[in-house]
Amino acid sequence: MKISKYNANGNDFAIFHTFFSKDRSDLAVKICDRQNGIGADGLIVILPHENAIKWEFYNSDGSHANMCGNGSRAAFLYAYKNGLIGKNSTLLTGAGVISGAVSDDVVEVELTSPKILDENLNEEGKTWHFYDTGVPHLVHFCQNLDDFSLDLARNLRQKYNANVNFAKIIDGKLFVRTFERGVEDETFACGTGMAACFYGAVRNFGLNEQVSVYPKSGEKLGLSLRNGKIFFSGAVRHTFDAVFYG
Repeated sequence: MKISKYNANGNDFAIFHTFFSKDRSDLAVKICDRQNGIGADGLIVILPHENAIKWEFYNSDGSHANMCGNGSRAAFLYAYKNGLIGKNSTLLTGAGVISGAVSDDVVEVELTSPKILDENLNEEGKTWHFYDTGVPHLVHFCQNLDDFSLDLARNLRQKYNANVNFAKIIDGKLFVRTFERGVEDETFACGTGMAACFYGAVRNFGLNEQVSVYPKSGEKLGLSLRNGKIFFSGAVRHTFDAVFYG
């Protein structure tokens, strides 16, 4: 089986395309294993769909996810490079249809409209905002990103079945750290997490509706809010191809 590896802002994905859908949870665990497999935050399986594409998305633990922001950007670039779509197309995800545009190795995607689940939660003496940007995210705006706590993030992930983000605004830029469910650890980046933090910062702190956002990887991502929808763009790298024997 030929597998391609793509990296988007520090999130890495194993990707292949096929013409039939089935449960590939066990395969995802094998492929995403960083010691015995290819190693990735998630597995993306691309399938043709009405002049566009749809996907099966698996976290590294084999669980399904409706949406992954950085994963969607990697999926568009993979599909374009493999002749499955043109530079502008759509992707059917579990969270709905999103559009994408490829320009060289920069990909911009338009997410489904964000949903407000709660904006005044209190946990461990901290205020949390709760948004759905394709998947649910808890967001806490802090003074110091070193306050990020894996133990607290794990507890809140279980309590709310959500990803957990710490964010800080510095000179009009947004810096984010994210604990991702399905990976069950902090990751170098999370597209929907950055989108949730951006949305919360615009709503509650007057952040500009077009900003640069930096995840733990340090790679810059551009986010903008237009007509109630979040757009985000950044570079995607095709890092290598491999043959996986299982």
